[in-house]
Amino acid sequence: MRTDPTDAISASLKRERAARGWSLAELAERSGVSKAMISKVERGEASPTATVLGKLSGAFGLALSALLALAEGRGERISRRAAQAVWQDPETGYLRRALSPREQGALGPLELLEIELPAQVRVPYPAAAFAFQHQQLLVTEGQLLFQEGDQTHRLEAGDCLQLGSPMDCTFINPGKRPCKYLVALVRR
Repeated sequence: MRTDPTDAISASLKRERAARGWSLAELAERSGVSKAMISKVERGEASPTATVLGKLSGAFGLALSALLALAEGRGERISRRAAQAVWQDPETGYLRRALSPREQGALGPLELLEIELPAQVRVPYPAAAFAFQHQQLLVTEGQLLFQEGDQTHRLEAGDCLQLGSPMDCTFINPGKRPCKYLVALVRR
């Protein structure tokens, strides 16, 4: 059974914006996401794409994983697969599974994510989405092209990449089958 965090994401975005005293217009200006889209997401009328969430988390000064963790909050030291939060990008079909336990609703210093990127899909993220964390990617199935600024890394099953300084990047699955990879995050 997949846990859908869409409603919790909507509430977290609204809560974060309100906590900062920002209007929709201010968040739109800071993030580059339209006021209409932010409003739809906050009301639960639209599920945000990975790119939109990356832009919003950057505007809040949060790692994307921290923003999603606010929505996924649990309070256990073990994370059972059946209870792990899974979010799906409505535009690309990208699946993100939060593997790490949350102790009393908070993330520990390390967070593990499992990603499934459908065949022939590309997901761009702004540099701001990476500003607050160190990341490593470990491909477990398929191929992943990772564009990091001007550099492109071709990763196969078993390959692990340490991300460099925060910069705009794109995750691309050039294959005919889904690509699966793990992401390990440590906050800066």
